[in-house]
Amino acid sequence: MKIGSALLVKRETGLRAGWLASIADDIAVLARTGTEVLIVSSGAIALGRILLSSSSRPHKLEESQAYAAVGQIELAHAYADHLGMQGLRTGQVLLTLTDTEERQRYLNVRATINTLLKYGVIPVINENNTVATNEIRYGDNDRLAARVATMMGADLLVLLSDVDGLYTVSPYQQDSHAEFVSLIEAITPEIEAMAGAAGSELSCGGMKTKLEAGKIATSAGTAMVITSGKRFYPLKAIDEGKRVSFFCANNRPINAWKIWISGQLVPVGRLVIDEGAAAALFAGKSLLAAGIISVEGQFDKGDTVAVITRERYEIARGLVNYNVTAMRKIAGYRRDALFALLGYDARSTVIHRNNMVVWSD
Repeated sequence: MKIGSALLVKRETGLRAGWLASIADDIAVLARTGTEVLIVSSGAIALGRILLSSSSRPHKLEESQAYAAVGQIELAHAYADHLGMQGLRTGQVLLTLTDTEERQRYLNVRATINTLLKYGVIPVINENNTVATNEIRYGDNDRLAARVATMMGADLLVLLSDVDGLYTVSPYQQDSHAEFVSLIEAITPEIEAMAGAAGSELSCGGMKTKLEAGKIATSAGTAMVITSGKRFYPLKAIDEGKRVSFFCANNRPINAWKIWISGQLVPVGRLVIDEGAAAALFAGKSLLAAGIISVEGQFDKGDTVAVITRERYEIARGLVNYNVTAMRKIAGYRRDALFALLGYDARSTVIHRNNMVVWSD
């Protein structure tokens, strides 16, 4: 489960110790049933800022990193203390983007967390904000939580939020026509259009990042819930039937290699494709050069790129077989033209279906 800054930290008083005690009680109930729980927790920067008596949100990277350095220690102690009262041991795992984007480091992180779970330890995971630069940051813990959930093969990802779920219009806009959406079978362009902006000064995520997290999680077979974390005992509240937005997991399981690809958070390029190519991808085919309309970004062979429609909707992500220079030469051409364009025999498959994840049709 992911816990946001606005739930853990109150601007005037600091850590919400009573609320944290209630979530520790919820976790203990689950642990006693044999359920493995992993926590992805924000709050280090927000807490450090309060502890250092800073009155404004950080504007420089080094300010955020200083706040994180102070806040992370306090946060780790708080989790250890409250879960310790329930007889549970915790372990801290701090990640940078590189730790999950590079395959070998990804496998090492997974092995470490699996070992913690084997010993009955509750992993408390956060971005390593003290060392991560803007170029290697996740940027939000919603997507980090989705990345961890898919990495570990979780059955369910719970995003505890300052809103109780997805609305047709952002609830922050005070729109009387906003309707609650309780069941989301697939994250379509229409669903994505419902996303709003961040609603709290202590929060850096919004519904948009939660839906991005949902695409990562559900494509890998992990269901997702967005629900309010403002109340005490928020997990118990889910069990009691309180309102949630439930995102269905993809019922077509994908292998571990594709799970890693699907969770790549920073595609370095984009391939815009036509309607025929999109239909072929949804039918389980590879992406061919002939179906590509345009090429964006800078990438090398083997990099992760996003595949998008004319309407700018991402439908797939995969490892590309050509660098950007070659890709721009062959975009839109069939195989019999490739030799003249490149000067060597080349295959028309730009992304093979085994190296690609299609989000939804």
